[in-house]
Amino acid sequence: MDTDIFERERRGLLAHAYRMLGAWDEAEDVVQETYLRAVRGWPGFGQRSSVRTWLYRIATNACLTALDGRGRRALPSGSVGADGWIGTFAADPADSVTDLETVRLAFVAGLQYLPPRQRAVLLLREVLAFSAAETGEILELSVPAVKSALQRARQRLGEVAPRRDDVLEPDDPRARELLDRYMAAWEAADPIAFREVLREDAAIEQIGSTTCASGRESCLAFATPSMGAPGDWQMTPAIVNGQPAALARWHGSTYGTAVLTVTPRGILTITLFPE
Repeated sequence: MDTDIFERERRGLLAHAYRMLGAWDEAEDVVQETYLRAVRGWPGFGQRSSVRTWLYRIATNACLTALDGRGRRALPSGSVGADGWIGTFAADPADSVTDLETVRLAFVAGLQYLPPRQRAVLLLREVLAFSAAETGEILELSVPAVKSALQRARQRLGEVAPRRDDVLEPDDPRARELLDRYMAAWEAADPIAFREVLREDAAIEQIGSTTCASGRESCLAFATPSMGAPGDWQMTPAIVNGQPAALARWHGSTYGTAVLTVTPRGILTITLFPE
């Protein structure tokens, strides 16, 4: 197998595996496994379908195997840097049909509520723009089964993820205002100011642990003991996964990143990525 063929698809495969698994390190493992399987299987492939369809079939089935029996991952995990993941996925072959919504944490986290095959159908059809027939070929499903799974996936995702038109872009004036007020509240150690930027149904979720808080008052109770004194925290604005974020330092030492899902009514989710 010509490695150039695979390299042209690598970033798209990585993005797809991340969306499927919600974990950066597992996605990288799947892409490596996809490459090894493709090399071994190339002599028997015979290009009976497009190379792209074939590679996504290998990668998707590797993801389904990884998901088998794992249960729902509460949050996407893995290392992240300001603007980093957006850049990583910029060369996704599906760029013509993929917008920032497909790498936002709210979207990826919402995907984790879907059964694995529904998740795969939704991503193959609506993110990667495979036809129903191609999706059926990849997953060994009939076209009616693909259409049924897609309908159920759309319905479930609509129940668990914020509406696309409800989440603000990071350059929206209201999004910038909420980020500025969030950072100012932490730098001033002001729990009242922090409370004022949260929606009533806000949540705090921490990557790499089961730590979470749901509801404005629970978020406040969770956060207040960590606010310290004015000046303990220093915040720098950033954009991560197409969302406003704050790079946090504690007494001058790097602490981590807070990624905000912001809506006109306030901050919906704060996802914490400790260093």
